[in-house]
Amino acid sequence: MTSLDELAIRQRLKDDYEHYAKKCLKIRTKEGAVAPFILNTAQRYLHSRIEEQKAKTGRVRALILKGRQQGCSTYVEGRFYWKVTHRKGVRAFILTHEQEATNNIFEMAQRYHEHCPLPVKPQTKHDNAKELVFNLLDSGYKVGTAGTKGTGRSQTIQYFHGSEVAFWPHAETHAAGVMQAVPDLPDTEIIKESTANGMGNYFHVQWQKAEAGQSEYIAIFIPWFWQEEYRKTVPDNFKATIDERDYAGLYGLDDGQIVWMRSKIAEFKGDMSLFHQEYPATSAIAFQTSTENSFISAEMVMAARKEAAVTPYGARVGGLDPARFGDDRTAFIIRQGRRVEGLRVWEKKDTMEVAGLAAKLIKEEGLQKLFIDVGGLGAGVVDRLREMGLGEKIVAVNGGEKPIDDQRYYNKRAEMWGEMKDWLYDRPCSIPDDDTLHADLTNIQYKYDSNTRLQMEKKEDMKKRGLRSPDIGDALALTFAFPVMEAVDRMPVNTGWIV
Repeated sequence: MTSLDELAIRQRLKDDYEHYAKKCLKIRTKEGAVAPFILNTAQRYLHSRIEEQKAKTGRVRALILKGRQQGCSTYVEGRFYWKVTHRKGVRAFILTHEQEATNNIFEMAQRYHEHCPLPVKPQTKHDNAKELVFNLLDSGYKVGTAGTKGTGRSQTIQYFHGSEVAFWPHAETHAAGVMQAVPDLPDTEIIKESTANGMGNYFHVQWQKAEAGQSEYIAIFIPWFWQEEYRKTVPDNFKATIDERDYAGLYGLDDGQIVWMRSKIAEFKGDMSLFHQEYPATSAIAFQTSTENSFISAEMVMAARKEAAVTPYGARVGGLDPARFGDDRTAFIIRQGRRVEGLRVWEKKDTMEVAGLAAKLIKEEGLQKLFIDVGGLGAGVVDRLREMGLGEKIVAVNGGEKPIDDQRYYNKRAEMWGEMKDWLYDRPCSIPDDDTLHADLTNIQYKYDSNTRLQMEKKEDMKKRGLRSPDIGDALALTFAFPVMEAVDRMPVNTGWIV
């Protein structure tokens, strides 16, 4: 082998993590054997998302939501070992939720180092229970446990991995400490991953922001059924239940995966909500618990997300929910018959900007009507659109006003959400395959008043539970404010209709 050949080999090992992992890293399999680290389906997807962000921004800021034992920590620890053994003067720090996890992760790093081929294995200054230091490179790899508030905050770190962040006892303190030790520079990486642990905690709040595009982090969700080993041999007498068949149809599962799922639910003593938390199929399902009184089910939404062959018909209408304040988003969406499309979201737009966007969309999208929430910013948007001569195209909607069916619904907002739920239930219907919309539709709770009228949870109460405002869900609900006919001569004798 010539020196040029050797240089090319070394360069590829330095530049290509997936290739380096297969050639240089060893892992302990679930069967207990030591084997080359070949990325599985979930890890390859994770790698592609991270590398895509790095190519665009020069750095990595990622949140990962996943199920149990899907190899995310294995991927990140291998990635950071690769980084610190090929670069000078850099540090990786891994923070876990408990001491046992800290020990397991550092054992993983030590195994990487122990089995690393000599030509690319760096010399260590010392190797103890929590740290690897590569003296010639002046680089290092260290782990810590989140039980101590000040862990890692005095260091300078280029690569940070937060493991099982939803279970950190001092999550906000660590966010203000150790993660601030990562400079805002190219080739720095912060990767935070976790299974879900309910709503309203630090990880859930950060996930909502990333999912909605309101932070520098990308939201990466990994469903349980990507894991090749999450399946069992199908018994000869196996027969799936109706619920199991529906679930399998939504996510494209085979009988082997259903048998595995059934056995896992049995381990949880039949607690389906615990299975959804530990082995989620969608991000919205992951955060929901058995105590959640969700108005619209995740299964209903997923069915609409997966339905593509729905032909639009009838009036083409839009819903616009202008942002009120703070972190709320201005959301726009289009519905035509049984099909929803055209989802758009904007942040930090004032009245004139939103009105301008709305006017443009009315014309470009050929909308017959645009329903606008007039709470807060919306009233000014409606006034401006009327000044622009678009009064016939817009309908102002006040969620607190009297509904058409005041025997069934508490107010207009409840009526819109109730009609939307009925629409989703009456399959087939199609909505954008979007996690943010999914979360907005499934997070909201409901109750009935003393007259058994449906009443939806207020946005303010959702925020008290640690949830963002369901702006996109409200935008879609607005399209159900009033029926719209395509032509005046088709209008029935019903004061609720708009033409």
